[in-house]
Amino acid sequence: MLVLSRQRDESVIIGDDIIITIVDIRGEKVRLGITAPAHIPVHRKEIYEAIKREAESGRRGGPPGVVESLAKRPKPKPPPPDDSAEQTPSSDNNKAPPKDESEESD
Repeated sequence: MLVLSRQRDESVIIGDDIIITIVDIRGEKVRLGITAPAHIPVHRKEIYEAIKREAESGRRGGPPGVVESLAKRPKPKPPPPDDSAEQTPSSDNNKAPPKDESEESD
């Protein structure tokens, strides 16, 4: 294990694209800022272990856990369109509306 001393606003670089910055130090707590590419998952250790435990129980046919149940939740429906909002005209909307036969007079 590499052990480094860092002060607030100092960083450690891992590889070419992971940066860990000391954001704040308050008593016994150190706040870290982590910059990493989106394809690299970053979790606190206890969260990572919970994810692994739930993945294992899923492979054994156990009941779904919190992570799995959240993944299966339906996405919220988008709000209905606002009919009062003005719509921008398109080339099809520039045509005259069809005449209503009830309004024609002979």
